[in-house]
Amino acid sequence: MSNQTTVPTFLLLGFSDVPEMQNLYFILLLLLYLAALMGNLLIIVAVALDHHLHVPMYFFPMNLSILDVGSISVTIPKSLANSLMNTTPISYAGCVTQVFSLFLFMGADFSLLTIMAYDRYISICQPLHYERVMNRGACLQMAASAWISGILNSALHTGNTFALTFSGGNRVHQFFCEIPQLLKLACSDSYLSKIGALTFSACLVLICFVFIIVSYIQIFTMVLRIPSEQGWHKAFSTCLPHLTVVSLFVFTDIFAYLKPTSSSTSALDLVAAVLYSTVPPVLNPIVYSMRNKEIKDSLRRLTGWRLFAKN
Repeated sequence: MSNQTTVPTFLLLGFSDVPEMQNLYFILLLLLYLAALMGNLLIIVAVALDHHLHVPMYFFPMNLSILDVGSISVTIPKSLANSLMNTTPISYAGCVTQVFSLFLFMGADFSLLTIMAYDRYISICQPLHYERVMNRGACLQMAASAWISGILNSALHTGNTFALTFSGGNRVHQFFCEIPQLLKLACSDSYLSKIGALTFSACLVLICFVFIIVSYIQIFTMVLRIPSEQGWHKAFSTCLPHLTVVSLFVFTDIFAYLKPTSSSTSALDLVAAVLYSTVPPVLNPIVYSMRNKEIKDSLRRLTGWRLFAKN
């Protein structure tokens, strides 16, 4: 019997074991979602409408904002709808869509963060070659490669996951269809192949993470040669938040997807899922864009908000 017949629907039980906290979780997720949407949509609109921002430095953050809107919209709206209707089911097709979309956006997101680290390395460490290396064609190819890598990564994990037979029931102890929770429902004889795919992806993520770290080390080394305390402060205040967000994304992902599975559900599983799926889309606009003077000036012109006035 196919797994589609065995499990026509899944039950998302992420917050159902603490019903007295449902309203608090609903408000928290709603605020995170609205903050992510507002921040990222402002960046998309600013870069799209302001021709002064049609340069590589802002082209990549705009793509990052598009990916962040997509990734957070995969998980939170369904959870909010379930909370409002006091229900838990998600269809088999809906679960497949969540897994595919989340891996697509998150995979492309991390690829783009790697490209952005390279962009910063070239602009600071090799400024004379920047226009040649980061020309329009190269930027389009890099952005396309990020999206394609996300699609390929998503197809691999979605295909491997839903090729399994789910004989352990349909109760997913998470607020969205998360692969580690789905694996707990799979037959043990088909489980190892999926772990191998996750381990392979984790190795690729770690390689990209090392590349990002090395890029920022090169940037720090170059900046420290400049006899300007203001320049040091600007570089560190820019790069350290970037590394913080990337590290949060990487290590919560690895914890969620590679930690040993158990039949019991830990509160840490829920916390890790919230951290890697909702916090980066909220922080990325602030860390990568809204602290930039030209972005703030553009937003001030477009919106007239004093929030973006020059300090």
